[in-house]
Amino acid sequence: MIDRRAVRNFDFTLLVTIILIVFYGLIILSSATHITMARGGDANIYVKKQALSFIMGLVGIAILIKIDYTRFTKYAKFIYILNILLLLYVKFFGEEHKGAQSWVSIGSFNLQPSEFAKIAMIITFAVYLAGKEGKLNKFRDLIPTFLFFGLPMVLIILQPDLGTALVFIGIYFGMMFMAGAKPAHLIILLLIGTLLVGGVLTAQLVYGFEKPLKQYQLDRLTIFVDPYKDPKDTGYHVIQSMVSLGSGGMWGKGLYQGTQTRLNFLPEQKNDFIFSVVGEELGFAGVMLLMALFYIFIVRGIWIAMKSKDMLGTLLAIGIVSMIVFHLLVNIGMAAGIMPITGIPLPFFSYGGSSMLANMLSVGILLNVYLRRQVLTF
Repeated sequence: MIDRRAVRNFDFTLLVTIILIVFYGLIILSSATHITMARGGDANIYVKKQALSFIMGLVGIAILIKIDYTRFTKYAKFIYILNILLLLYVKFFGEEHKGAQSWVSIGSFNLQPSEFAKIAMIITFAVYLAGKEGKLNKFRDLIPTFLFFGLPMVLIILQPDLGTALVFIGIYFGMMFMAGAKPAHLIILLLIGTLLVGGVLTAQLVYGFEKPLKQYQLDRLTIFVDPYKDPKDTGYHVIQSMVSLGSGGMWGKGLYQGTQTRLNFLPEQKNDFIFSVVGEELGFAGVMLLMALFYIFIVRGIWIAMKSKDMLGTLLAIGIVSMIVFHLLVNIGMAAGIMPITGIPLPFFSYGGSSMLANMLSVGILLNVYLRRQVLTF
């Protein structure tokens, strides 16, 4: 029998919003891949796989909302250690794909542990910061928190997966701000990090150092400034994305009618640049519809954080919102040619089973926090 109190406290608005975003994404994914796949296989194979990951995510949500999120406190150390061990395993035994050793094969499934590492860090860091409430007043208090995030970040950078490592930074600053760290201290920390990154880039670009970034990563980080400097190679992705995004006008060329997409001029159209498919085929109207749905999600996430009964729930919600917002800003910025190409997917939209499942689990955590904003007896 369904508990009426649980139903009354469930955030149906958030769940329906996510379902709409995912179905929107499946339609765009179908349009982005049907021509290519129809030439030599099942035209809907990517859509079917993405839908399966979504269904698995719904199962994960159903399981998560049954577990009181306050129990994360008990298992935080185990989750953190397991996360580190999985990232170490990937480093030494993982499979390489597109230049990054980020994948693990489990039977016929390929999983990307770094996607789940983001969720693990949100959970464990929320538990850690909840115990530090009122104890982040001095700059030196931030050093342990940076070390807490630093170890998994280094392991991910070594894969190398620069995009996910950058998402970690977005999560860190969002959660630290909500935990009560002084904005001035966070700005100083950000400036230090910027100087360090600038130093590394200068060492490689000016003085010819070979590490830590590979050449293709350097090209991605710098070519967006002037993609026409190398339009047929490193700048090709950015140029074709901007052409696709801008060619749709107000209403777009129509589903399955995008020439950049259909003729394969747009690279990575099912992954990194799926937002450009929306712009080309559904135009500004389609883009604004997607933005409206994500706006509802973000507002609901912040609302859940504010309504949480404790700091742990607030930090969990803010961590997830920070992750999604960072993904949106960078992915859309990549498509528009104003951000470096870092391989960060569009949440719930870009093709990828690990990404979809991890994002759905994050929704489960949000629903969990909202469900237990009041003391309920199950």
